[in-house]
Amino acid sequence: MELDRASCADYEWQEAWTVAGRLVIVGAGQAGFALAAKLRALKDERPITMIGSEPCLPYQRPPLSKKYLLGEMEFDRLTFRPESWYGENDIDIRLSTPVEAIDRENKLVRLFDGSAIPYDRLALATGATPRRLPSAIGGDLAGVFTVRDKADADALADEMKAGRRLLIIGGGYIGLEAAAVARKLGLEVTLIEMSDRILARVAAPETADAIRAVHAAEGVVIREKTGLIKLIGLEGRVKGAELSNGTVLDVDMVIVGIGVLPNDQLASEAGIETMNGILVDSHGRSSDPDIFAMGDCAVQDWNGTRVRLESVQNAVDQAEAVAAVLAGGDEPYRPKPWFWSDQYDVKLQIAGFNLGYDETLSRPGAREGSLSVWYFRQGMLVAVDAINDAKAYVTGKKLLETGREPDRSLLADPSADLKQLLA
Repeated sequence: MELDRASCADYEWQEAWTVAGRLVIVGAGQAGFALAAKLRALKDERPITMIGSEPCLPYQRPPLSKKYLLGEMEFDRLTFRPESWYGENDIDIRLSTPVEAIDRENKLVRLFDGSAIPYDRLALATGATPRRLPSAIGGDLAGVFTVRDKADADALADEMKAGRRLLIIGGGYIGLEAAAVARKLGLEVTLIEMSDRILARVAAPETADAIRAVHAAEGVVIREKTGLIKLIGLEGRVKGAELSNGTVLDVDMVIVGIGVLPNDQLASEAGIETMNGILVDSHGRSSDPDIFAMGDCAVQDWNGTRVRLESVQNAVDQAEAVAAVLAGGDEPYRPKPWFWSDQYDVKLQIAGFNLGYDETLSRPGAREGSLSVWYFRQGMLVAVDAINDAKAYVTGKKLLETGREPDRSLLADPSADLKQLLA
């Protein structure tokens, strides 16, 4: 599927790849794959080149830090399609291929090996990169990890052994999911969060309280309002952590879960408009009409606010919407966000986007320990968190998709059947 560029002259290679209408996709993750697959499903026959920096075929990321890390799922079950699928669908996939620059004037994607790929349309599905600790406070020590790709998961799998002492920095979903996996593997886990509480940026206190209680019951030590001063190393490996409350912990390893940064450098250096991500319109177009962006790297409008929606669902939906536009459609992408997080036997499902909420309503579910939290902004429903409460999730999602407002009195009555909200 790849040209042997070492055996052909530059002009021969260039000629082989100069095909009218070629779409080049930079990024072979969820969004990049979804774009290519949808175009073929729409019977779009344009030549497609997909460029990925990792050595493996496009794969699902969410199971990496859960079932894959736990040893419950082999990697080949995570790949979207076998290698043969790409050839059968005339998709040239280039793996282990970092991109150096975008040459907009000549419509070329320049690679670090000195070669270039011409494009008619370019799609940036470059994703995001985990934030790392500065080297000045120990971020470069051995035993300090982030969780994003297969290489991260493989490195962690070699280290996460029962009885080891793990420090997790960050009380968002990444950190909490890592804590759940680590406890299942028998590690001693301490999680620190600089904010007043876990999930401070993404969930209401009621949701945070429920999740905190689950982790406490599993033996995770959670320290809120606690930051990291520095990691302490011995012979190049992390051995301790000095915390902002004056405590010094002995640790064997550290997982950093303090958010991600969009991979928008290629776009920015090419003069494409960025703002903590690549700015796109409702059709996924960047400030260059021949260049599209989607997924975690893209900044889009959400009810008058520019946001990045970091989720598998958005990556797929936005990529498929862009595919429809490339195939000749004109339907704008209207995000209908939903998310999920699995921790132990707890499934947290989230419908909507709670940005700017000013009111919440909590409702116990039918099962012991189940709960739903309903978010409102200026009296209108904007999101719902459902903890082991599938009925609340499905109901909330349908209400949000149809634009219907729930009866507050019925919603507040735990004995009422949620189906009545949809009647």
